[in-house]
Amino acid sequence: MTEADLRDIYRDYIACLNEQDWPKLGQFVHDEARHNDRQIGLSGYRQMLERDFAEIPDLHFDIQLLMSDPPYIASRLGFNCTPKGKFLGLPVNGKRVSFTENVFYEFRREKIWQVWSVIDKASIEAQL
Repeated sequence: MTEADLRDIYRDYIACLNEQDWPKLGQFVHDEARHNDRQIGLSGYRQMLERDFAEIPDLHFDIQLLMSDPPYIASRLGFNCTPKGKFLGLPVNGKRVSFTENVFYEFRREKIWQVWSVIDKASIEAQL
């Protein structure tokens, strides 16, 4: 898999998330997916995303930075959204907040196998 191929797969994955096309998620996420060193599988991954969209109805993933070094992708995602209640333990309660997430992915067989994610919680705290 080339760097360009991996970037294209990742962009298609982000489009899948933004469209909430959950049946298509299996094209991008491995059946044995892990998130922050916890095995959740494809079904757990989907549940995590569905919960995120339920708690943040206007959630939209915006790629701000994308680096590819197969089988890895590094991305900085930007968000400008209004979580309904608590978010990351913070009482956001419908206030619009902007923040970023730095996330690294490892791909196996052209699917996301491992995800390491860090959300900039301090920027959200500063906005509250």
